[in-house]
Amino acid sequence: MLIEEIQEKVTQSSVALRDVRQEIGKAVIGQDAIISRLLIAILADGHVLIEGVPGLAKTLIVSSLAQSLQASFARIQFTPDLLPADITGTLIFNQKTAEFSPKRGPIFANFILADEINRAPSKVQSALLEAMQERQVTIGDSTELLPKPFFVMATQNPIEQEGTYPLPEAQVDRFMMKLIIRYPSMEEERRILQLMVDPKPITINPVLSPAQIEAMRGVMHMVYMEDKLSDYILHLVMATRHPERYPRLSALGPLISFGASPRASINLARAAKAHAYMAGRAFVIPDDIKAIGKDILRHRIVLSYEAEAEEIKSEEIIGRILDEIEVP
Repeated sequence: MLIEEIQEKVTQSSVALRDVRQEIGKAVIGQDAIISRLLIAILADGHVLIEGVPGLAKTLIVSSLAQSLQASFARIQFTPDLLPADITGTLIFNQKTAEFSPKRGPIFANFILADEINRAPSKVQSALLEAMQERQVTIGDSTELLPKPFFVMATQNPIEQEGTYPLPEAQVDRFMMKLIIRYPSMEEERRILQLMVDPKPITINPVLSPAQIEAMRGVMHMVYMEDKLSDYILHLVMATRHPERYPRLSALGPLISFGASPRASINLARAAKAHAYMAGRAFVIPDDIKAIGKDILRHRIVLSYEAEAEEIKSEEIIGRILDEIEVP
């Protein structure tokens, strides 16, 4: 297919995303970057882990997004006494038929908010992460597919560590992006105050349907990426594993215990295409990769004790890599 034909399809189908953002903006003030990244993850069929203090509208963002996309939404509050069956579902005995029948859990929704995922034990975390990866759930003897689209946004609180079960690095890798949600500016908080004090209900109109999202994904995959940009992605990921192979990054070697996995390369390519698609472009440019680089890589680099002793963050290392690797 010619690039002109792809451009026409991208232009026609991506315009609705502006309406989606406009509808979400009725309820959510600020957080434009977070909303943009969530839309990228939905288009690229990935999941998102958000770290931030309570009260920053994480639940409101996802529920508003689900309403604008005519998708079902479920919020799961993770607690230490939660069981895997509380998420996936279980078998219920029917006394009339004397048979067991499956009862679906809340995970059978298009959009899932896994609130404070690090408060639940590892068995519960694994049940969610398995469903995220396999897109199916086994209840008793039957295996049921999860709906499409299926999107999980998990949150964790960076303040309280007592009574929590941190996600292992290997499991965190299942998330396409890890986002850091910030406090709003003073002007944004003034608008939030005005909005929340006003008793008028906020109505979010549906803009897209799940079927339309699937169609948009098909167009997004057509977005063209040159081989040299694929090589650029591979060099970025390789620099996290073997910084000594790059003369200007050799000092990073002692700071990294483990680099990014192949999922990083795959997700960088998918997210870059989604970023270009949202911009209305039929082709990827280096800025698309750079724009989402930190969000894709920040949770995939395991720092050494030396880096932790020097209080060096993974974002600093990723920033160095993005600055030093030659852009094609």
